[in-house]
Amino acid sequence: MTRYSIDPDRHELIATWGTGEGDLATRVATLPAEAGTSVLLGLARALSLLSEAAWRTYTHPASAAGSQEPNSEGWRRERERGHFGEALDAIAKPNLPSGGSMVVSYSPLIESANRVGRALHHLDNPDLTKAVLAEAATELAAVESSELGDLGGRAQQAVLLSREDASPVQVAAADRLLEQNPFGTAELFSAVDPTAAAVAAAHWLAAAAEVTAEASGDDPAQVVLEADNIEALPHETPTLVLGLIEDGATRYDVVTGLVRHAMHVADGLLPDPAGLREQLENLEDALTEYTDDEEADPEDTGLRLTPLDPRRPARDLLEDLLTGIHGCWLLHSEYADLDTDEDLGDAQDWTDEQAEEHQRRSRDRFAQLVRDTAAANRDRLV
Repeated sequence: MTRYSIDPDRHELIATWGTGEGDLATRVATLPAEAGTSVLLGLARALSLLSEAAWRTYTHPASAAGSQEPNSEGWRRERERGHFGEALDAIAKPNLPSGGSMVVSYSPLIESANRVGRALHHLDNPDLTKAVLAEAATELAAVESSELGDLGGRAQQAVLLSREDASPVQVAAADRLLEQNPFGTAELFSAVDPTAAAVAAAHWLAAAAEVTAEASGDDPAQVVLEADNIEALPHETPTLVLGLIEDGATRYDVVTGLVRHAMHVADGLLPDPAGLREQLENLEDALTEYTDDEEADPEDTGLRLTPLDPRRPARDLLEDLLTGIHGCWLLHSEYADLDTDEDLGDAQDWTDEQAEEHQRRSRDRFAQLVRDTAAANRDRLV
């Protein structure tokens, strides 16, 4: 979301937003010099709330809620998204106090727009009102562009957000980046919606696991866990994803399900009571075991409600999946590189440069095998 602030020295309203590579800022308008700081801060706060409400319609789309029946969650989300066309009108002509009362909207988006409008009404500056209306239109257009998979301009802030759905356009964009480099690129984090990027990364992880399993003889769902014996890896999430895919789940369903679950936890909801009950039963067994162990650390029995970081679930998942691909290469190289690169001489006599060349060749060979497997299974991407 875009955050708005006041520069008290220059009397300017400033907008800032993240891009995945850093934050950008722009001057929205010059503020009336005679206006009090409290009133101006109220305007900035209302604009920030408007942006937050608008972007929530992107991160929580109606399509991800299931039912669209009246009064259902999907129905409420669809109605909220439909208020975009009314938001600018609410800024221009807000609900004002009348007769000791005031109409307040149930819609967070519309009520935030009304708050912006009331702040502007109090300031009574036509030029400022015009500038704020243009800024609000820019922000709403950025959300609309993100929904279409176009993350240019202001819409680039979507790369920092977790979404319950994944745009096919963005999944395809991430797939092209991974085809260039199956180990991942910086652009996956700066140019693509992270949920969509994670869907593509899950597809490429599955391909990497298949290639590795053929070389090592291990179960494809267990290769990242095996790689943890070579190098310490965050293997839990990649192993979970591979297991779900092996059980027949689609890449899209696995990723959006995990991200949605973590987002619900972040919202204070309990999305899987049955799963929690099973975790609690396992925790009870663990507590009994640890009670008899004098050297046990009680913190080791902590219960995680989600395997992802609920503050940034999609990006956390993307990072873990790319690490999983790296883990697949580690294990693959243990089996497939035994008799390669003989032109470099005896491995025991390699210089640092020769060792680096061997590693580069190993990664290149593995990357090509993964490309071939991913391409052969492209129909499973979404």
